[in-house]
Amino acid sequence: MSWWNDDDTDEPEFDESDVRVRPSRRGSRPRTKTRPKHEDAVTGTVLAVDRGRYTVLLDEDGVNERDVTCSRASELRRQPIVNGDRVDVVGDLSGEPGTLARIVRISDRSTLLRRSADDTDDVERIIVANADQMLIVVAAADPEPRARLVDRYLVAAFDAGITPLLVVTKTDLADPHDFISLFAELPLTVLTSRTDDMPLERIRTLLVGHTTVFVGHSGVGKSTLVNALVPEARRSTGHVNEVTGRGRHTSSSAVSYRLRDDQGSGWIIDTPGVRSFGLGHVDTDNILGAFPDLSQVADNCPRGCTHLPDAPDCALNEASLAGSLSASAAQRLESLQRLLTTFTG
Repeated sequence: MSWWNDDDTDEPEFDESDVRVRPSRRGSRPRTKTRPKHEDAVTGTVLAVDRGRYTVLLDEDGVNERDVTCSRASELRRQPIVNGDRVDVVGDLSGEPGTLARIVRISDRSTLLRRSADDTDDVERIIVANADQMLIVVAAADPEPRARLVDRYLVAAFDAGITPLLVVTKTDLADPHDFISLFAELPLTVLTSRTDDMPLERIRTLLVGHTTVFVGHSGVGKSTLVNALVPEARRSTGHVNEVTGRGRHTSSSAVSYRLRDDQGSGWIIDTPGVRSFGLGHVDTDNILGAFPDLSQVADNCPRGCTHLPDAPDCALNEASLAGSLSASAAQRLESLQRLLTTFTG
C-alpha cells in the first residue's frame, strides 16, 4: 500500500485493503423472505388466549387430543389469533409443563364475531372465530333486561352469519312476558330459566353439534349457566351492585369448553360480560337485515331510503303513523332508527 503518489503530489493513494467494514450486530447471514413450509405441522383449535400465550387443543388423529401452550411465529405478529381459530402448530407438542410450541398458520375462518368500542370507531375487535351459534343471555331482573343491547347482538350475529338464540334468566324474580314479546315476530328461539330451575336439557339439545358463543351483560347469570352445563369449567360468578344495578365483570377473557351429552358433543365459548356492544365495523346495509319483521315492510320504501324518522316516503314511517305496526314492531322500529342514526351522524 502506498499512501502517497509517486508524482510527489499531496494526494494520498488508497486501494481496497484500506476499506474497513463494521460488522452487523444482527449477524452477517443475509435475510430472506422464504419461509419454511412446516409440512410436519399439526392442526388444532385455540381454546384460550392469555397475554401472548395460546392454549391449543391438538387433534392429530381426531381421538388422542391434548392441550399445548403456544407462542406465535414472528410472521403472524400482525395477525390476530383468537378463541376458536383453527391453527397449525410446530415445535414441542408433548403438552408437558414448561414446554412451548409455536403457531405458524391460521386457517380460513368460517365466521368472525366482532365488535368495536363504539358505533363511530372503525377499529374492530374480533371476539371469536368459527362459531355458528350465539346464545344471548339476559336477565328478567337484577339487572333489568336491555332490549336495545339484544338488538345489537342480533345485528352482530346477522352480520357474521351466526344463528342467534335467546335465554332469559332469573324469571323467578320478574315476569319476562313483556320483554319476550318484543321479539315474538322474529325467527328466534327463546328459552326462559329460573334461578332454581334451569332448562339444561333443552339448552344442551340446542348446543350439541355446534360451536356456540355465549354473550351477555355482566351479572345476568351467563357464567352460572356455563358452570351448570359444564361443571368442570368453574367460571367465576358475581353479583349485581345494589346501587348502580350493574354486574361485576367475572370473566376476563373468552374460553372454550367442550359440552358432552348422550346425543353428542359441542363447544361453548364463554366471553366476558359487556355493557356495550359497538357496531362500527358493520355495513349499514346489514343492519336492517337483523330486523326481519321490519325488512318486509321496508321492501316498499323508495330506492336509497335511509329509514330514518325524517326519511321521505319511508314505508316504515308511514306504517308507524298509520298504526299498522304491532306494538313490538313499533318499539323495534325505534331501536332500528336509533342504530341507523348513530351511523349517519
